[in-house]
Amino acid sequence: MFTGLSAFPLTPMNEQGIQDNELMYLVEHLASAGVDSIGVLGSTGSYAYLSQEERARVALLSVESAASVPVVVGIGALRTRDVLANAENAQKAGASGVLLAPVSYQKLTDNEVFDLYETVCRSLSVPLCVYDNPGTTHFEFSDELHGRIAQLPCVRSIKIPPVVNDLEGARERVARLRKLIPNDVTIGISGDPAAATGLIAGCDAWYSVVGGLFPKQALAITQAAQSGDVQRACALSDALEPLWGLYRAHGGSLRVAATIAEITGMVTQPCLPQPLTSLQGVDRERVEQIVEQLRLE
Repeated sequence: MFTGLSAFPLTPMNEQGIQDNELMYLVEHLASAGVDSIGVLGSTGSYAYLSQEERARVALLSVESAASVPVVVGIGALRTRDVLANAENAQKAGASGVLLAPVSYQKLTDNEVFDLYETVCRSLSVPLCVYDNPGTTHFEFSDELHGRIAQLPCVRSIKIPPVVNDLEGARERVARLRKLIPNDVTIGISGDPAAATGLIAGCDAWYSVVGGLFPKQALAITQAAQSGDVQRACALSDALEPLWGLYRAHGGSLRVAATIAEITGMVTQPCLPQPLTSLQGVDRERVEQIVEQLRLE
C-alpha cells in the first residue's frame, strides 16, 4: 500500500462545515484515475483545523468514495489521547492505514516522539506511516530516531521531506535511512518538485499534493521513475516547473492547490478553513494562466 502514487486531496470546507459532496467527488476522481492510495487529512487536507467529529466524517466519506483503493487517514493531534481517538475513528471507518505526524506546540524531545509512536502502535490493527514534516510540526527527525520508530510493529512507511534536487545527493540520503530501517518499511517522498528525483533515488512512494488534483500527470511521473525511465520522469517533472514555481512563491503547496481547485470548479470558494485563504488578485490570475498554459486536467 505504501508504494507508488499516494494522492492527497484537499478537504473542501467553509465555516459551516465540510463540503461532503465535493470531498466525495475529489476522492472518486482519484480512485477512478487508478492511484495506488489516497491520503486524506494530511497537511493538504487541513487536518489540524478540524474537530475530531469532522475528521471522523472525512475518514468515513473517503473510504466510502474510494471503492477498492486504499485510504490512509491522518491522525495527528497535539495530545496523545486525541491521536488515539482519531486512530480509533479511522479504523472504524475502514481506513487501510494511518499517517501520524508529531504535532506540537511545546517542542518535543526524541523520547517523547518515540513514546507517541509506541503508544499509538499498541492501539492499531492497520499499518502506520510516519509523517516527517518539520515545516509544519517544527520537529526534526534524526535518521537514528527514524530507525528506532521503524522497528515498531505497525510502522510500514516513512514519509520524508523533500530531498535535494541532486540525484547523487538524494541517493545518499535515501541510502543512509535505508540502512537503519527494516526491509518491509518503505520510504516515501513528499514535496512535489523533488518527487521525480526522490523516486529515481530509490524512494518507494510519492505522497503527492498535485496527485490529489491531477492524478494522471502524477501517475505518469511515478510510473516513469519507477520503471527506470529517468529521462522521461525528469522531463515530465520539469514541464511542471511553472507550478513548482508557484509553490515556492507562496510558501508551499496548500494555497496554490486550493486556488487551482477553486478556479477549475473542483470545489466552491472558499474551500480552506479561516484564517487561511486561497490566492486572490494578481496571484490568482497568475495561477489561472499557468493552469491554462500547462493544460492540467
